[in-house]
Amino acid sequence: MNFLKSGLQTVLGTQEPGTAPSGAETVERLVERVSSSTLLDDRRDACRALKALSKKYRVEVGAQGMPALLQVMEMDRADAEIVGYCLDTLCHVTSPEQFEEESENPTVTVNIGEQFTEMFIKASENVGLVLNCLEEYDFRVRWSAIKLLTSLLANKPKEIQEIVLVSPMGVSKLMDLLIDSREVIRNDALLLLIQLTKGNANIQKIVAFENAFDRLFDVIKEEGCSDGGIVVEDCLILMLNLLKNNPSNQQFFKEGSYIQRLAPMFVIPPEQEEIGMTPQKVSNLLCMLQIVRSLVSPLNPQHVIASCQKTMRSSGLLEALCNILMGSGVSPDILTETISTVAEVIRGDLNNQEYFNSVLAPSNPPRPALIVLLMSMVNEKQPLPLRCAVLYCFQSFLYRNEAGQNALVQTLLPSTAQVSSLTSGQLLCGGLFSSDPLSNWFSAVSLAHGLLENPAQKEQLLRVLLALVGSTPVSLLQQCTQLLQQANCKFQSKVALLMLLSVWLSHCQLAVKTFLTAPGSVAYLIAQISANEHDDNEYLIQGLCAFVMGICIQFNDNSVQGSQREDLCQLLIKRIGLEVYSAKLGEVSKHENYSRSAKQPQIRIRSSSDLLLDYEFCKLFKALESIITKTVNGYGNGAESITELTLSQEASGLVGQYKDIIREQDNRLQKLQEQFRAAEAETLQIKSHLEHAQSTNSQLMDQNILLKAQLQAASDLQKTQQQQSPFHLLPTQGEQTNHQIEVLETQLSALNLQQQEAHSKTTYLEAENRRLLTEVEALRQRVNAAERGEAEAKADLEKLRRDQEDLLELLTDQESKMGSYRALLKKLGHKLDDDSDDEQEPENNGEGEHIPLQ
Repeated sequence: MNFLKSGLQTVLGTQEPGTAPSGAETVERLVERVSSSTLLDDRRDACRALKALSKKYRVEVGAQGMPALLQVMEMDRADAEIVGYCLDTLCHVTSPEQFEEESENPTVTVNIGEQFTEMFIKASENVGLVLNCLEEYDFRVRWSAIKLLTSLLANKPKEIQEIVLVSPMGVSKLMDLLIDSREVIRNDALLLLIQLTKGNANIQKIVAFENAFDRLFDVIKEEGCSDGGIVVEDCLILMLNLLKNNPSNQQFFKEGSYIQRLAPMFVIPPEQEEIGMTPQKVSNLLCMLQIVRSLVSPLNPQHVIASCQKTMRSSGLLEALCNILMGSGVSPDILTETISTVAEVIRGDLNNQEYFNSVLAPSNPPRPALIVLLMSMVNEKQPLPLRCAVLYCFQSFLYRNEAGQNALVQTLLPSTAQVSSLTSGQLLCGGLFSSDPLSNWFSAVSLAHGLLENPAQKEQLLRVLLALVGSTPVSLLQQCTQLLQQANCKFQSKVALLMLLSVWLSHCQLAVKTFLTAPGSVAYLIAQISANEHDDNEYLIQGLCAFVMGICIQFNDNSVQGSQREDLCQLLIKRIGLEVYSAKLGEVSKHENYSRSAKQPQIRIRSSSDLLLDYEFCKLFKALESIITKTVNGYGNGAESITELTLSQEASGLVGQYKDIIREQDNRLQKLQEQFRAAEAETLQIKSHLEHAQSTNSQLMDQNILLKAQLQAASDLQKTQQQQSPFHLLPTQGEQTNHQIEVLETQLSALNLQQQEAHSKTTYLEAENRRLLTEVEALRQRVNAAERGEAEAKADLEKLRRDQEDLLELLTDQESKMGSYRALLKKLGHKLDDDSDDEQEPENNGEGEHIPLQ
């Protein structure tokens, strides 16, 4: 403190006794000294004093000194010490944190750093000035510039991102920090890049283009790979920022063979399995798993997912993940995340699904890994996140895997061969009928995924019989119906069973027929739909029952007497009413859990009570809700019979399907066009970099030629001097010439090195340009194909519209003929059932009886 006082006295001069200047006055005098002093030492001392006062008198220093500090940074940039003082002072002024020295100052507000940041970035060239300081190798300047950029980014992230994005070579200057030999610089640069790349796809692309993945993997290797410390975790977090929701970087990561470099990091030595992992190792592994999932997330473009899944299998990464899955001593959070990662690596990829199905757990006797996981899912003692992860993995195994679905149903069908071990079907049935509502939910959803888009297995599952103690065997469908009707059936169990029935009955007339013949099935649905409970849970149950009822109408083959389409529609009209029915059906999509579940396949919940609706069920409901509503409401209008209505509805349904296809293709076309434009923009940017690199290369070649000429001239001069100069002058002149030659050789060597680097970068840019041009051409072809497909779909839609108009004309003609036949019958003296000519002739039910339509 005495040193500070003496320093201030030196800068400000000696004060009169008994008069101490205030903080604002001291700052004002220091700022004046910085602005007006002609001697560099005076300016340097004043900047040092301002840095010392900037924590306690932040407001005064920031308000009065910021322009002067910026002026010094620009005018005295050659002096590293004074630039370092200025950067540190500005870093204190814009810091998002509050210092202890200013805690008693009433003028300091919480967001004072943000306010000064806003003042600082009003002129974007100020940020450019700080970026230029990164080129200075001096530790004080470079480190202080990094800290200042970190503070600015913490206060105004989006604004700083935009400024850095348009700053010439701004990202390149930041990327060069990763190869700094000083660990403090490198590590702080990592933290800065992590914040800079958050949520900005353009910066992410440029960072990846600047060889970020190579540099990050090099740092990770230096730090000990997955066994390394916090620096490895920072590298992985930055890598995750570059890959998440960025298809361009994901494709670049895959094509650059970086998945192959990531795969060995998942291999866990046997000794670590015995003693367990350190907390840092757990954090590193979690980040690595997140990186893998960012490459194969279901939200990514399908072509990126497929190519990454294939590489993960061939590189051994999937095998390493399965080894972690079946290993011992793995922490619960690592195990849960690994299960979810395996789920996305195998989702929709038949080869990966087959490999996963062949993995055996190291038990005695060995069991399939799938069976071990299902045992955990139906075990109510297991943690809820683990059970949800297993369900996601099982769903991913069955996704677009017809062979896996068939194998699941086969384990439930009667077999002559004796099965001594547990099967997946037995485990799911056990969970479906257990006393744990969560086990009921997990098992019902799993069975439903075994039936998705597989009508053949829906019919096969109807053959499954359950041998109940003390009673005759009943079918699985009948048992599910009976469970629904029991008074002690819990809410989650009801939701799960209704979702299973919805998937099972949809698009399967035989299943609908079997359900309608089950005792009390229709009566239960009607009772639930017409109930008047005003509770969110009850609303959801009523909506699900209305959905199952609508499926029974839509996919009814009219083979069950008393439960034909007309009968069920009349029952709805008389007992419930069409408006009430439509309102109850709409309760499903209005429920808060519906919008959350429909976003993504993986279950993300806060508590067990959030386990209600499934992602695939939400897709099914969205597809059928409007069709069911049109069918039921159309019949209620009484304009035509249910058979004619269904015929018309099927045509309308086809039209609607084609409209959905066209909308989907439009969306896909728009996405392809966006990718195309982004690829073109990236190509232009790379061409600009390439031209700059080629220009630099040309300049270096010219300089190289010039230096060679100078070197040759110096050599010739030396020879001439040796021949012509007097003997006593030769040593001095020879030394000068030799020194010139050495300098020229050094410059030539450095220039050759620069030329090699420029040539290497030019080669890389040319290769990247070719790759992007190929990608642009592929996108152009895909856009053209999508446009052709859209045109074909529109032509098919127009044809369907014409067919529908023809159908309506036929129905109108049929109605007019029926009217003429009725008039003719009356004229001939036949007595008709109806006295009014305007009423519609009822249909014959096949047994000579007429069912009047109401």
